[in-house]
Amino acid sequence: MTENEIAKIIVNTAYNIHVKLGPGLLESVYEEILYYELVKQGLNVERQKGIPVIWDDIKMELGFRADLIVESIVIVELKSIEAIAKVHPKILLTYLRITGLKLGLLINFGEKLIKDGITRIVNNL
Repeated sequence: MTENEIAKIIVNTAYNIHVKLGPGLLESVYEEILYYELVKQGLNVERQKGIPVIWDDIKMELGFRADLIVESIVIVELKSIEAIAKVHPKILLTYLRITGLKLGLLINFGEKLIKDGITRIVNNL
């Protein structure tokens, strides 16, 4: 599957979750359910995966934790807040650069309409 095909599945799944539950729950609740639903659809999903950062000869074992990495090619960063800050897309782009991955989805379940809470971030895609 391509990044775009996986992203479509993720977005549709997030939409279905948001329709059933609405906004306002803890981020960890949405993460658990999205993880469960994606795995149920046969996707390989890693949750809270630690990603090292390498600087010169220094390898920091835990540079950041990815909320979800789907099929080893799409990073999903989840939020459940009133509004995404300008820094959130920048952080996800940094994650993509560090990992060498090309596509990330920033999903804010705190929005009234989930379509307003999904931001696609690309790194040389």
